[in-house]
Amino acid sequence: MSDLEESVPLRDKPSYDFDIERQGRPTKWSTAAVNVILAPEGRTLELWNNVFVISCVVAVSLDPLFLYIPIINEKNKCVGMDRKLRTAALVLRSLTDIIFVVRIIHQIRTKLADSDAPAEGSDESSRGWKWRSFLCVPIMVDFLAILPIPQLAIVVAFFRMKNSGYLHERNILNALLLFQYVPNVYRLHLSSEKLQKNERWIKGAFNFFLYILASHVIGAFWYFFSIQRETTCWYQACRNTEECVASHYYCNDSTSRNITFLNEFCPINPSDPTLFDFGIFLDALQSGNTESVNFPRKFFYSFWWGIRNLSNFGTSLETSSYVWENCFAILIAVTGLLLFLYLIGNLQTYMQWAASKAEELQNLKVLKDKEILKWVARNGLPENIKTKIMKNITKISAVEKNIDVDVDVGFVFSILPRDVKEAIKVYVGMDVLKKVPMLKNMPESSLKVICKYLEPVIYSKNDYVIRAREPLNSMLFIIEGVIIWPNTTSKAVTAGSYMINQLCLVKGDLYGEELLSWASPSSHLSDLPISTQDVICQEKVEALALKAEKMQNMLSELRDRWTKYYIAPPQEKTYLQKLNEV
Repeated sequence: MSDLEESVPLRDKPSYDFDIERQGRPTKWSTAAVNVILAPEGRTLELWNNVFVISCVVAVSLDPLFLYIPIINEKNKCVGMDRKLRTAALVLRSLTDIIFVVRIIHQIRTKLADSDAPAEGSDESSRGWKWRSFLCVPIMVDFLAILPIPQLAIVVAFFRMKNSGYLHERNILNALLLFQYVPNVYRLHLSSEKLQKNERWIKGAFNFFLYILASHVIGAFWYFFSIQRETTCWYQACRNTEECVASHYYCNDSTSRNITFLNEFCPINPSDPTLFDFGIFLDALQSGNTESVNFPRKFFYSFWWGIRNLSNFGTSLETSSYVWENCFAILIAVTGLLLFLYLIGNLQTYMQWAASKAEELQNLKVLKDKEILKWVARNGLPENIKTKIMKNITKISAVEKNIDVDVDVGFVFSILPRDVKEAIKVYVGMDVLKKVPMLKNMPESSLKVICKYLEPVIYSKNDYVIRAREPLNSMLFIIEGVIIWPNTTSKAVTAGSYMINQLCLVKGDLYGEELLSWASPSSHLSDLPISTQDVICQEKVEALALKAEKMQNMLSELRDRWTKYYIAPPQEKTYLQKLNEV
């Protein structure tokens, strides 16, 4: 067992409900909490993945805040520190790092528990496999991302650089800060791949976020490089003049400075390019942005500078001859161009996908229309109903939303307006109801009322319509399919059934007509009829159902007509007596 497994209790290890002597044994609740955090499963794992994606976005947005920590004190010609911002940045960065540490531990646990791990007997191969598990790309990327480079580079190293090696040390510091974004950007790339399966608006929001993030990062570096550019001027002035003896220019240093000399050699307002050309960083210095401890002020000013120059690919930038300044301007132009191409590429891909999807959808809709016509023909619907159906499916989007759904009575009813559905119910139900002896004297207007309460139902092959000893709760008008009684040689729907014996029911048949007697005003039964046999669908069955709970509403609407025209069969009295005995 690895050290990691020993330190983290797994699910199959015993847990303890309490710890009377406080010997440090894990309780049941602590074990469950650790497992939820370090070994998430199911919805918890999905939630953790979402938290991680959000953490990636937050983390890559937090790192530029460290670049705003240095501030210029023009009065004393020194570099100070925004301590409130430093504290806030350190705390926020630590919170995101905790999430990444938990993720790294989870990834290691998952790797160690992999079913492809070598057998325990092979020590060499097992040791090598474990090293490969620790060195896999996702774990290494997360590990590099949580390295405290901004914390050390800005909070510690930047304020301790000496005069002699300032320029060299500064270049190393800048390289480290830029390197920090490599694993962060790679993690964003992995997150963007996960978004490919999400809604289109999420992808669009992610593309917009990349543009905002790039503007945020570039604006922060512009602020930081502006401070570096002014301090570079101070160091060069001291290096070329014997009067300047400062070893470094930080406000906590007690070394005296020749402020008048620095103002003459490094003029800002107005500037003198012949003495020192600040190039694209002059605006940050002249605006007083680098002197402000008001974070919203300097953040939004720098952020706007980044957006403006990304949008025009840096074409309005007037640089000096300083090499790294020109490299920074080139980076701005290339980044803006790449983001623009990325957006155009995504837009082109989306347009091609939309055109292909529309063509595919149109072809599927044509096929769906043909299937609907076949369904209409199979059920013998008259021409007037057929015309209404085809007229409606050409102007609604329900067909497109259900393009992969089989065409059956449920699908047809889901896409049609109420009047067309009522017409289909009446057409299908009238012929069947007229065959029922109890309703043969019922006028058509009353039969239409019964049809109004019909609802479409679908049964798959081998589905049970009803099981033995279950109450019969609906009457079915079979449109398509076959239902059978597998354990009998004749139809036995309910106890004391008085219907004609037969082996199966097919299209045009009625099942469950016993409910008419149950719902009849002459019946005093409160319990539904009970099925004595299993009733199974031999194939897919489409039907219109009259639910038992709807029959009371139907009878209250018919009222006197039901009492007047309903014919109670001779067997009903015997049937009801048997039901009472049950």
